[in-house]
Amino acid sequence: MHDAALKADFEREAVPHMDALYNFALRMTRDSDEANDLLQETYMRAYRFFDKFEQGTNCKAWLFRIMKNTFINQYRKNASQPDKVDYEDVENFYESVKASSTDDAHLEKDIFDSLLDDELNEAIESLPDDFRTVVILADLEGFSYDEIAEFIDAPVGTVRSRLHRARKTLYAALKEYASERGFRVDAKGS
Repeated sequence: MHDAALKADFEREAVPHMDALYNFALRMTRDSDEANDLLQETYMRAYRFFDKFEQGTNCKAWLFRIMKNTFINQYRKNASQPDKVDYEDVENFYESVKASSTDDAHLEKDIFDSLLDDELNEAIESLPDDFRTVVILADLEGFSYDEIAEFIDAPVGTVRSRLHRARKTLYAALKEYASERGFRVDAKGS
């Protein structure tokens, strides 16, 4: 019975956040296959440790923190290993390049990328990781400063500072873009 109750609680609390987590994974990895792998690994870890989750707290923030830690651990692991090329991968790549049809993974990435104009997407992607993370969490995912602070394990003041600096950087990068699309742009860009 305990397992069934745990599974029901997990499905109720964690599963509704899957789309938001996938979008964040896609932003971090910049690859739909890697994003799916990161999402799967995040949910496997979350389920394994769901008995440690404190009911009544923010499950979405808890899941994002697991994803961030998983991504960092995988990045460190991959950075310590030399690049390997598998002949089968090269052969599969060649076959996919010469095929005329579009596969689902690329189609999914193209659809996601087209949600934001190229200039906006490039401006966000050009931000340093710390800035990009707070902008995505605050402006795209709607997290509060307190939730972001918990997620990045930093004081709220640091979140505010990074978000302010990130928005200033985006303002400078996108001023002409906004003006061309008919938005009124003030002179100072606070």
